[in-house]
Formats: sequence, structure tokens, C-alpha cells
Amino acid sequence: MTWIEDLADRADAVLPDYVAAYYRSNAGDGSCDREGIADWNAFRLRPSVLHDASAQDMTTEVLGTQVAAPVLVAPMAQQVGARPEGEVLTAQGAAKAGTLLGVSTNTGARFDDIAAQGAPWWYQVYVARNREATRLLVERAASAGARALILTVDTTPIGREIPAVDPRNWPAGPRKNRTANLTAAELERFGSDTDMALDLTPDTIGWLAEVSGLPVLCKGVLTARDARRCVDGGAEGIIVSTHGGRRLGNSVTSAYALPEILAEVGSEVEVHVDSGIRGGAQAAVAVALGARAVHVGRPVMWGLAADGAEGVADVLARYQAEFATTLRQMGIGSVRDLRPSDVVVR
Repeated sequence: MTWIEDLADRADAVLPDYVAAYYRSNAGDGSCDREGIADWNAFRLRPSVLHDASAQDMTTEVLGTQVAAPVLVAPMAQQVGARPEGEVLTAQGAAKAGTLLGVSTNTGARFDDIAAQGAPWWYQVYVARNREATRLLVERAASAGARALILTVDTTPIGREIPAVDPRNWPAGPRKNRTANLTAAELERFGSDTDMALDLTPDTIGWLAEVSGLPVLCKGVLTARDARRCVDGGAEGIIVSTHGGRRLGNSVTSAYALPEILAEVGSEVEVHVDSGIRGGAQAAVAVALGARAVHVGRPVMWGLAADGAEGVADVLARYQAEFATTLRQMGIGSVRDLRPSDVVVR
């Protein structure tokens, strides 16, 4: 059992069954999630020799923000299901680790409370059917200090075929909260029109940039052709992602999709990646291939559930320590010296 599997079991032990099931849920039979982890583990690194590797520098800049290592926290909904403070504690852990976090549209924490913890953050946008609801949320996120927007471009609903894991069906209470940044009057006015829109086009990217004044990354891209459409539409970053296997059960994995997307747009914009990266060695593989950073999801959520802010910080510290160890064992002193030629597929 790996430390992440052990952490997941500890989290399950303290969570209500319906919350634990939601965090572990997948599309289809879960093959995309399983294969995503396996594909990252199938890469092998080629060590180098006779270089100064006496110290490892992992500092990285992501859209103008410096972080301690290229390991960021992915936006995840329903963090109040893990702890009542939700992203407030996640932000505390991210600040301690010297990194940034994504904040979901479906957060039960207020933007100002998250921002007060001192970690830089990006706001993840599910565009609503009523664009005015999205405009209000984006403007509020920008005013509270969000440094970028993450537009989720693959808006297939998650988990609707398994009603037990849909948070809309959870028992009433704080764990169910996902609308902390809209007032009761606004929720009454918008109603079900706050549900995700399914009519997005590349024009949405420019609209969000105009509304917010912030750079926009597109998350959920798995093909070079779509990466090109996003960049041509104004995206300043791409996040290669299957949402941990939660969109399409038999989708290609992020590890499979990353190289072709890098080849298409990697020289023009930052390319990030998530889904199935279960440790610092796999993160090093992604960066060697050309990703600017990786985003960590479920392990951070399990850390939050098990041990609060300290659990989040510990997960990130483990990723960072494993990343540093991998660099040292490869004979590399700086993350900037990683190259695609350092990686092969088994």
C-alpha cells in the first residue's frame, strides 16, 4: 500500500459514506482513472551523471506567480464535505507549502476567507446557463484577489448516473453548501440557471478575460486540435485533464494526451497537467515532458479530510520531497534542466 492509498483509507474512515463515495467516484467503470495512474507509472526516467546535483532548485513561475515547486492544488468541489472550513484550510496548507490552489465554482467557502490565508489562487469557472450568474462570480473572485481563471471546457455533468454521489442529493447541512459566493436573493433569481452551460465556444475565453481582466487557462483539453482552438481563442494556458477520470469512462488519459498538446502549443502558452499523478516522481516526468506544472486533486482532498490544513501541507510536502529526491537521483540540480529526452515509456 502506498502512502496515498493509506491516506485515502484514513480519510474514508472519518467521512460520511456519501462524501467518501463522491471523492472516489468516476465516470463509467473507472478505467480512465486506473489507466491514468498506470500510464504515469509506465514512464521511466534516464539519469545523467557528472553534473552538480548537490542541491535541488524546484522554484517555478506559473503565469507570473512564483511557487516553491511545480506542484499546485487542483480545484475541487465540495471541500466543505471534508472539513467545514473547506478551501480556507486548503489555502492554509498551500501557503505553508509555498504553492497556489484552484478554487472551484462549487465552493462552500467565501472568496475573501480563502484569500485571507495568504496563498495565491486561481478561480475555476463552470459557466452557468445564465451568464449573469457567472459574471457576478468572476467579478467577485477577481475583486477578492484571484490571479487567473480556469475555464473548464468539458462540461459533461459528473455522477448523474449514480445519484448517491451527486452532492445535490446529499442531506441538508454545511457539507452540501456549494454556493457561498452568491446571495440567497441571487440564488432565488437565477434558480436552476446556475447549472453548467453546454453551449460553450472559444468566444467564451475572450468574454471571461474581458469580464475579469485576468488570464484564462482552459482545463479538460485532451487533443492537439482543441488546444489550438483554445489558444487561438485567447487562452494563456492549457490544463490537460480528465478530472481524475470523472468525465468519460473510456477517455484517453492525460499522460497519453500531454505530448501531442505540448507539440502543438507548448511553445506559445503554459501547459499544465493533472489526473493520476500520484507522487513527485510522476510530477518530474510531466515536467520533463514539457509541462509547466502538475495539479494534485484527490490526495490533497484526502489530506484535508484526514488532518485538515496540516494534512494538505503534508501531502504537498511529500510531493515536493519526492520531486527533489527524483532530481537528485537523476543527477539534476534544477527543475529547469529537465528535458523530454530524460523520459522514455516502458
